[in-house]
Amino acid sequence: MTEPLKIDVRAALNAKLPGKHIPEFIVRYLERIVHVKEMNEFLKVHTTERDFDFARVFFEEGLHCSSSIQGTENIPADRSRLLFVSNHPLGGLDGIVLALMLGEQRNYHLRLIVTDLLMYIKPLNGIFVPVNKVGKQSREYAQRQQELWESDMDILSFPAGACSRLQKVKGEGLVIKDLEWQKSFVRNAVKYERDIVPIYFDGKNSRFFYRLAYWRKKLGIKVNIEMLYLADEMYKAAGTHFSARVGKPIPYSTFDNSRTPQEWAQYVKDIVYALGKES
Repeated sequence: MTEPLKIDVRAALNAKLPGKHIPEFIVRYLERIVHVKEMNEFLKVHTTERDFDFARVFFEEGLHCSSSIQGTENIPADRSRLLFVSNHPLGGLDGIVLALMLGEQRNYHLRLIVTDLLMYIKPLNGIFVPVNKVGKQSREYAQRQQELWESDMDILSFPAGACSRLQKVKGEGLVIKDLEWQKSFVRNAVKYERDIVPIYFDGKNSRFFYRLAYWRKKLGIKVNIEMLYLADEMYKAAGTHFSARVGKPIPYSTFDNSRTPQEWAQYVKDIVYALGKES
């Protein structure tokens, strides 16, 4: 008989921190803020759903959320191998929502690049391609990413690499916005000849999350403590309606030598946030 799927915090910690002793009280606390009990109860009931089917039932029945998307006419129906890039306000749930939205538009021919921690949600492994955000990239992960870029699949990526933070922006004041976008998505768009489709996702985490991130940085703590609370943020968002707006595609040929890859990354980021200002 197949063993039922479940989230195991202790196993995840042992995999990420081999040889380190993790006190039991820390494991129990992490289990609480990761909502292990709720997740495992959900997994017990939904034993057959996988990938997009699991994402949908978790989003709609597990969290009782809904969503809407505008600008789908900007998604080229006659082109494959698109690279969708979005701001990253939530740090997890936004990926699931966008994967569902875009998957529906693209006949579910889509894969999502995510932090490897999300790979512990095994029913979603089929649509996730992992990247290690802590430490060196493994050869296996690098190989899987290269295979994805070379494939005919559409790709959804969050170039910020981490979710949005509360920060001061010149001319805008204190706003919730992505950190600097990594330039690798521009280089990959050119290298693998993938047109970019910009998307703005409307959402935000709790005040607690942003305060924690602010004080962690203020105190000079380098470890991304607030990341541990992303699952908790996801459950706090239960019952929310999320919306997204799709912009016009940007041909990969746009990214020439007139700007540096980092400047092109900022160019696309500006387009994404301009979408958020449209009515």
